[in-house]
Amino acid sequence: MNVSVNAGMVTTAFELPGYHVVKTLGLVRGIRVRSRSILGTIGASLQTIVGGNITLFETMCEQTREQALDLMMEHALERGANAVIGVRYDATDVMQGVTEVIAYGTAVQVERMG
Repeated sequence: MNVSVNAGMVTTAFELPGYHVVKTLGLVRGIRVRSRSILGTIGASLQTIVGGNITLFETMCEQTREQALDLMMEHALERGANAVIGVRYDATDVMQGVTEVIAYGTAVQVERMG
């Protein structure tokens, strides 16, 4: 992974305690599009027989969200940000078995208060 905004400076809130926003740099996003492999789908289908967590899909979903978040943080750094506020995730089915995951937020420059 490339250098990116510190994960501690990324929040779903619209402020960071102890910091104030000195400059808003605009919307940043990271997008990942994933498909399920036929083997993964078969394996997940077998897991549904016994019930519980579908770990194959759970792992794929978590990795995809993390990659989207990393891309968003890199995009923020390219804009000159040191923080991202108001972060959200969204997912959309592009076609059967193919999903787009997007992480987005507002890139900002913050300074420590005091």
